Amino acid sequence: MMPSVYCALVHYPVVDRTGEVVTTAVTNLDVHDIARSARTYGLSGYFVVTPIEAQRRIVSRIRSHFDGGKGARRVPKRGEALRLVEEVESLEAACAHVERTHSAEPTVYATTARRQPGMVSFEDARARIASNDRPVLIVLGTGHGLADSVYAVAHHVLESIQANADYNHLSVRAAAAIMFDRLFGDSEALALGK
Repeated sequence: MMPSVYCALVHYPVVDRTGEVVTTAVTNLDVHDIARSARTYGLSGYFVVTPIEAQRRIVSRIRSHFDGGKGARRVPKRGEALRLVEEVESLEAACAHVERTHSAEPTVYATTARRQPGMVSFEDARARIASNDRPVLIVLGTGHGLADSVYAVAHHVLESIQANADYNHLSVRAAAAIMFDRLFGDSEALALGK
């Protein structure tokens, strides 16, 4: 049985294209689409991490629209996915929430689009997660990736998604869906190469 797995979409601390640590803006598409992927692959929750209170209010409004608002009647399955969403001010707050819920510190997997030494393959991470009884938190970055301070607190860094092309600039929501499938997809289908 898979332990409780959460994901966090970090808007701070992340870096911009020059490497400066910045805060990025929350986008409606990221909130919706990552929630849908998280629900599809059986995750226990999805944290949208931003220190900006106005941005957290936007996330709350999106959730409430699909949890009793007009969106709940129009697209009920979207509300089911958005119930996984929790807006928090920091990655530490997300970790604390998971720890309070499960009485155990989560194993943190940071993600990156760049190759780095010591990354854990999806296959190894899948096996580690399946054999672990601690909760898991998969940390995704916005902007041009997570700041070094996030990697410093992560237990593992997942391998980057690489395609057979010279272009590697997936949206975070597309990368999240690919990662969730590699980590939690149907293992029988994976073995058959489907």
